[in-house]
Amino acid sequence: MKNTLVAVAAVAATLIAAVPGEAQVKLPRPSPGQTVTQTIGLTDVTVVYSRPGVKGRPIWGTLVPYDKPWRTGANESTTIAFTDDVTVEGKKLAAGTYSLYTIPGKTEWTFAFNSDAKAGAGDWDAKKDVLRVTVKPGDAPAATEWMQFSFDNLTPNSADLALNWEKLRVAVKIATDTDAKALASAKDGVAKAKADDWQAPLSAANYMIQNKIHLDDAATWIAKSESVKANYYNAAAKARLFAAQGKTKEAAAQAEKALALAPKTEPKPSDENIAAFKKQAAEWGAKG
Repeated sequence: MKNTLVAVAAVAATLIAAVPGEAQVKLPRPSPGQTVTQTIGLTDVTVVYSRPGVKGRPIWGTLVPYDKPWRTGANESTTIAFTDDVTVEGKKLAAGTYSLYTIPGKTEWTFAFNSDAKAGAGDWDAKKDVLRVTVKPGDAPAATEWMQFSFDNLTPNSADLALNWEKLRVAVKIATDTDAKALASAKDGVAKAKADDWQAPLSAANYMIQNKIHLDDAATWIAKSESVKANYYNAAAKARLFAAQGKTKEAAAQAEKALALAPKTEPKPSDENIAAFKKQAAEWGAKG
């Protein structure tokens, strides 16, 4: 009998040892997580949050009380990260990661960006808010079962961060100085380009011409590209620069020089490229 009890105890001990002391069961969350990232110009904006569902419940003023801080989602606190300085509703906010709390109201919402990005769902400390903005909520274009953040009205310089849930939509405008960042990036790239690289300064110039910004810098970079290797591409860019400056007569004359270089240029410009450029040149000539 004693031997039997010892054997049973040994088997039990073996089974207990086979179960990890910190065993965890991974199961789906009722409110699944989501990460959404949008690039605005050269700035990345990333929101990490969990998506509660309506599930037939009354939401505003009930499940989510009015005039009280809300983690803006479920589970952990929602966070938002910016790779560069931005403005939110016209107010400056430094690059970094923040917890995003809101205070929903019937006619006005407050968005609070809190420096404690690791704050727990109930640990919001208003003293750590670095920025607060107020916006008006509105009706969503369609009912949304699972709470969702999205980026709407995207431009090279801004986007609206919109929260849609149930029949409500509320959004804040996030903006960044893309032109200044593009200029700084272009200057850095051209400065670091190899001595025989005619494409880097040309690429920088083309961006400025396309967006009609910093045209003096564009002229300098075209000259740099031509000094390395004069060809159809940088000659055509000079024509587009003249046009951007309102000098259509000079643009048309420069276009003829660019087209004369096309047969000698490598890599050879495509037929589509040449056709489109000829069309532009004709328009400049008509205006000149």
